[in-house]
Amino acid sequence: MTLLPVQCAPAFAPVAVGPIQLWSPVILASMAGVTNVPFRRLCRHFGEEGLPEHLRPAPDGRAHPRPRIDAPAGLYVTEMVTSRALVEGNQRTLDMVRVDPEERVRSIQLYGVDPDVMAAATRLLVEQDLADHVDLNFGCPVPKVTRKGGGAALPYKRDLFASLVGAVVRAADDAGRTVGRDIPVTIKMRIGIDDGHVTYLDAARIAQQAGVAGIALHARTQHQYYSGAAQWQAIARLRDVVREDIPVFGNGDIFSGDDARAMMDSTGCNAVVIGRGAQGRPWLFRELVAALHGRPLPPPPTLRQITPIIEQHARWQVEEMADEYRAMRHLRAHIGWYLRGFAIGGPSRQALNLVSSLEELHERLMDLDLDQPFPSAAQGSRGRAGHEKKPHLPDGWLNSRTLTDDERQHLHLAEDDASGG
Repeated sequence: MTLLPVQCAPAFAPVAVGPIQLWSPVILASMAGVTNVPFRRLCRHFGEEGLPEHLRPAPDGRAHPRPRIDAPAGLYVTEMVTSRALVEGNQRTLDMVRVDPEERVRSIQLYGVDPDVMAAATRLLVEQDLADHVDLNFGCPVPKVTRKGGGAALPYKRDLFASLVGAVVRAADDAGRTVGRDIPVTIKMRIGIDDGHVTYLDAARIAQQAGVAGIALHARTQHQYYSGAAQWQAIARLRDVVREDIPVFGNGDIFSGDDARAMMDSTGCNAVVIGRGAQGRPWLFRELVAALHGRPLPPPPTLRQITPIIEQHARWQVEEMADEYRAMRHLRAHIGWYLRGFAIGGPSRQALNLVSSLEELHERLMDLDLDQPFPSAAQGSRGRAGHEKKPHLPDGWLNSRTLTDDERQHLHLAEDDASGG
């Protein structure tokens, strides 16, 4: 495929997700253990740097986003939150949905398998003014979730999927009327369980009928996990099937601004969803937003430019957790992602993996050779990939597209070990 030079290409139109306006067709995917407040804030700040000057939110009269409505640099979604834990008042889960006062639009991803509990969680989020947008997770391929019928396994059961999506949309509508706001519901799913059990088109039709405001497709099956190439042609097929007034979001193998444009050009999707590509690269959103507004792409940062980003991330993490040691432990995985591909010796990497304070982090970073350009080894694909994995499902799950009485009785177990609260 031949693309126009990015700086000459036209910008894509803003995307409406219910009342929410995405000035840039970009969405940070929910990632467990990654997309907490500090990381989302970093990604959004970089995204807004990529906007044309007249669109950048600023106090000087250039652009004034409508609070809770306008998303200048796209949406930035929370970690996956388990609905039952939220309803039961689990403290870790409540911490995950705590409002970041800097957030433009509050997007929360919910996971669950019980329609009544999912509806209750949605009402709680809306009535307590914690969410402007609710996204439902039907794409998680993790065995401990799918072997009990949750995540990517759930859309195979048409009746359960329809009940769950319908219950959440109705709850969002009802609670929204109570508080005088319109809360859109979107879904994120995979192509299916494997090539022989494809579910995404059926699921899209059901979700459309239920009244969702957007549909995201990670263009892999549960069997693919994160391996191989994403099947972008499935996104194009989804765009053909879904009504034009419902935006389709494409996810899978977007690691650069050029990748984002290529997906949108080849599939007709309305926005791109970025997951693994952002790990250790929050500045990717500056490139994505610039590319999709037809602006010149910024150069990748040098190691000297990356170190203050790491330290800012660390400061915000300490503020978020109010526990410096715990915050630095959480940050260690991010540090490894930030420094991927740079020439850093084993002892230095090990020392950075053991940092326990902001002061120690600063000292270890200043010991590095900072005059290194961004390495080619850190470009392109990143994050977990691995191999295909045999789908883990409840016994007999594929025997019927509707739930049996026994499956219904045991379905609640799918929430017991779900990450994200």
